[in-house]
Amino acid sequence: MDLENSLWEAEEGVPQIQDPFIQRFLAGRDSLIHREASQRHDSNLHDALAPVATRACQIVSEVCAQELARFQNADPSSDVRPQSLTSDWPEGSDLWKIVRRLPKGSLLYGHLPAMVDTDFLIDQAFATPGIHISAPNPLITAQLDSPKTRLSFQYCSCSTRLSNDKPTLWSDDYEPSTPIDLKFAAASFPNGAEAGFRRWLKSHLTLALDHEDYPRRDSRAISELFTLCLPIIDSILHYEPVLRSCLRRVFSQLVADRIRYVEFRIAFVFQYKLEGSDTAEEDYTGWLQIFQEEVERFKRSEAGKEFHGARIIWATLRGLSNKDIGLSMKQCLLAKQEFPDLICGFDLLGRETHERSLNDLLPILFWFRGRCAEEGVDIPFIFHAGQSLGDGDQADDNLFEAVLLGSRRIGQALSLYKHPLLIEVIKSKHILIECSPSSSACLGLTNSFQSHPLPALLSRGVSVALSNDSPGIFGLGANGLSPEFCQALLAFHNMGLTGLTMMVENSIRWSCYDNQSSKEWISEIQDGILGEGTKATRLRQFYAEFEEFCEWVVQEFEGKYALTV
Repeated sequence: MDLENSLWEAEEGVPQIQDPFIQRFLAGRDSLIHREASQRHDSNLHDALAPVATRACQIVSEVCAQELARFQNADPSSDVRPQSLTSDWPEGSDLWKIVRRLPKGSLLYGHLPAMVDTDFLIDQAFATPGIHISAPNPLITAQLDSPKTRLSFQYCSCSTRLSNDKPTLWSDDYEPSTPIDLKFAAASFPNGAEAGFRRWLKSHLTLALDHEDYPRRDSRAISELFTLCLPIIDSILHYEPVLRSCLRRVFSQLVADRIRYVEFRIAFVFQYKLEGSDTAEEDYTGWLQIFQEEVERFKRSEAGKEFHGARIIWATLRGLSNKDIGLSMKQCLLAKQEFPDLICGFDLLGRETHERSLNDLLPILFWFRGRCAEEGVDIPFIFHAGQSLGDGDQADDNLFEAVLLGSRRIGQALSLYKHPLLIEVIKSKHILIECSPSSSACLGLTNSFQSHPLPALLSRGVSVALSNDSPGIFGLGANGLSPEFCQALLAFHNMGLTGLTMMVENSIRWSCYDNQSSKEWISEIQDGILGEGTKATRLRQFYAEFEEFCEWVVQEFEGKYALTV
């Protein structure tokens, strides 16, 4: 065949690849690709890699190529999708071993209640004495099958005997909102007793992607997240014994995935109780004290000896009235004064496309800024914005307000890639974008991980950090960034180990380790590893660990992949 083809080409005068004019064409092509690559976010890092790191990057690229081929051979029509490559990830694969070992810096975008593994949360509810369940209506068969069933959990000191004397939740005689002992309610569940109840409850703590009523391609999923799932989770989580157990669990999972620092977004719209109390606390002082105690306890433990800590981005819901948002802002101010090292920012959560825009919220946001100045505290805005694939709609326009309001980071920013001028402004103002591709796919805002606009931002030199957002509520496995990193390597060919490493560096540079003025914040970001502050110290620690990691990759895998690299 080759001889026949060569003879035909010679007869027809088909140019050869080695001909000078084709070589000039290829040289021009390579030059154009190189010029574009020089604008990418990881260009400087790529050029500065030590030989062992370069070799490690080559090995990782080959590992990814073989891993991707394995998936495609198993299902030629498959895409790199969040459901197939996270909770069921082949943990024995070379790619998983490599990514798990990679030091990952900071996790900057995570909703604490939505991060807790739902099976663990349910176990804690059953293991904690005094937990009761209630509902606004009897949960007869028709309501059991509805994805919009409303539930609530709470601690009650009333005896189990009294609870057992009352009609069950699953009966027409149930008195609305009456607390029923959890174990009794589960044992009397009509579809499989406790085992069936656990499955049923889990379905209400997660957004089931395959449910026929689930709005797969609609941002209403965000509304369901905040109005259906999270209130139930909050009612379990925010009782002191459960909260302490779940915090320890999350911290342990993050450190096991080599994450050294985390910032949680928490919407403070829940009630919580101290251990043994029937009455909800009037403010969040006790909750914050518990959080601070657990962070410090974990840092003193053997597992947490390399954990730098955790801070909180105080959030409220954007759909509330100015009065309710203002009251939450006042509580945030008080929390910042009492726990200055815990509160590191302020955000508004909810459905951007149909609830209040940042433009509509400007008066209350400027009022909050004025109150902060009066009280002598600095609580920077760290908004999520542009969580939509619209162009010129309300959520898209929120990007402009977020930038002009001085947001130090912007969460999600799915529509940013459509704004070339705004991209340049964001780069000049040193604003980081927090991306969570798996979350966006699960919410139906993108068709898959691979269709996320992340590569469009990276190719323009935008600073980005990967986050996992809400792995518990989406059923995406244990907390950590390894699944997100693995998918990024497989979904985006240009990502490579340098791309991941640059985003890890970004996560450290844009971490709120210390309370800083805007001037100090920008200065430390610009100084990077050459600075003298906390971030520079942490960056030097990271690159020392990264060098050890690269040496391990070469030592462990060079022989296996030597012939193909």
